[in-house]
Amino acid sequence: MGWADAADCALEPQGAGRVVAVIDARSLRLEDGREVRLAGLERGGTDRASGRAALSAIAAGREVTLHGDDDTPDRYGRQPAFVFVTGSEHSVQSELLRRGEVLVSSDTSEKNCAAALAAAENAARDAKLGIWAETTAIKNAESPGDILSAVGQFTVVEGRVLSVRQAGAITYLNFGRNWTRDFAATISRRIIPAFESANLGPKSLENRRIRVRGVVSSRGGPRIELLRVGQIEVLGGK
Repeated sequence: MGWADAADCALEPQGAGRVVAVIDARSLRLEDGREVRLAGLERGGTDRASGRAALSAIAAGREVTLHGDDDTPDRYGRQPAFVFVTGSEHSVQSELLRRGEVLVSSDTSEKNCAAALAAAENAARDAKLGIWAETTAIKNAESPGDILSAVGQFTVVEGRVLSVRQAGAITYLNFGRNWTRDFAATISRRIIPAFESANLGPKSLENRRIRVRGVVSSRGGPRIELLRVGQIEVLGGK
């Protein structure tokens, strides 16, 4: 499916306004003083000046409508929302993703919305636009040192799951044979049922090539904690 073929984020309206300032690649300010955080997005690695420029080109000075499930401000006072420029069928989020300026996060629960964002990101990746023009855009699970360089950053990692092991309440998807050095994705026991319901039970992923996304931490080797089903994408057969 191409990005333009996916139904975009049909969520409840949460107001409208005119964009008077672009703060960064994922934040803008409306004329009435509200600060809006673009939901469903993560920056790729370090902040890109081009991301802010792209958001400015799309939305600065434009009338927009806000959509979402909850308009409660975040801890910084920003309203998270999906933003549509008046007259556009696609969200500002989809436009930024289509240009390869940002990454899809994993916290969008509405299925059509998540599909639209994924399709837009896939189109940019296939065309090697923006972030995806860089050879380091997707980290190789076989290069733990490279992944460790992204500690604290939202990162995409791709590789084959060599083994699945449980230690206490944590299940490890191991991408290498040295558990203290190599990359692993972790899943808490309490979240396993959600993955199993989505046909992504940990054992079913053994020897599969997958792509995972999340914030990199260091616990021996590099780790990404999987909190949501949307953080895993199965890429091929065994």
